[in-house]
Amino acid sequence: MRVSDHASFARAAWPRGGADPIHAADLLPMPFSAAALQTMSDHVNQVQNRLQRQILVENLSAYLRWTPAADEPFMAEPDFLSQLALHTGCALLVDVNNLYVYALNARIHGQGGDPVPHCCAWLDAIAPGNVGEIHLAGHCHVLPEPGGAPLDEIVIDDHGSRVCAAVWHIYRHAVDRFGPVPTLIEWDTDIPALQVLLDEAALAREVGAQQLTSRAPATGRAAAQMPAHKVLA
Repeated sequence: MRVSDHASFARAAWPRGGADPIHAADLLPMPFSAAALQTMSDHVNQVQNRLQRQILVENLSAYLRWTPAADEPFMAEPDFLSQLALHTGCALLVDVNNLYVYALNARIHGQGGDPVPHCCAWLDAIAPGNVGEIHLAGHCHVLPEPGGAPLDEIVIDDHGSRVCAAVWHIYRHAVDRFGPVPTLIEWDTDIPALQVLLDEAALAREVGAQQLTSRAPATGRAAAQMPAHKVLA
C-alpha cells in the first residue's frame, strides 16, 4: 500500500499575520522557495517518522502561482520536488494530467509556448529513481461567461472524462523516462459504465507496454513488464 499527498497547503492565517487559520476549499500551491521547501521537508519527515514508511508527494494542478520575492528567486517546480525527495527520502508521484492542466492554465494567463513540450521537459528534470507512481485523469475547460474577461477561462482537473490525446503523449514520455512505474487512472465525477473505465485501464497498459518495448533498444535493457494499471473511481 502506498501513502501519498500533494505538494500543497490548505490552511493559513489570513490576513497575513492573523491569529486564526482559514481553511481553503481546495489544495493551494506552494511557493517554490527555500523557506517553503524547509517547511514541507519538516512536514514530510514528521509524517514518515510517524508512519515509519516512505510516502509519495504529488505535483499539483494549480490554478494560480506565487510572485517570487525580489530577494529570493523561486526554484522551478521539478527542482523543488527533487530537493524535497533528496532532503526527506520521500518518493514522487507524478500526475501527468496535473502537469498538463498547470501548463494549460499558465498559457491562458500569458505564458508562451506549446504546453506538451514544456511538460516533457518538466519530466526530464526529474530523476527516474525518485518516481514511485504515475497518475492519469481527464480535465475540462471552463470558458468565460458571455462578455466576461478572457482571463476567466480556466482548466479544471475534474477527473470526469477520458484521458486526452496530449496527456497520453506526455504519459509515453513519462514511461520512457521513468520505466515501468505503477499507473493509476483517476475518474471521480460523471463516472461512466464500468467497461469505459476498464477500457481506459487497458489503454494505459497498452500504451505503457508499447513505450517500454520501443525504449529497450535505446537503453540496452530488455523491456520490463508493465505493472498493473488501476482505475480509481
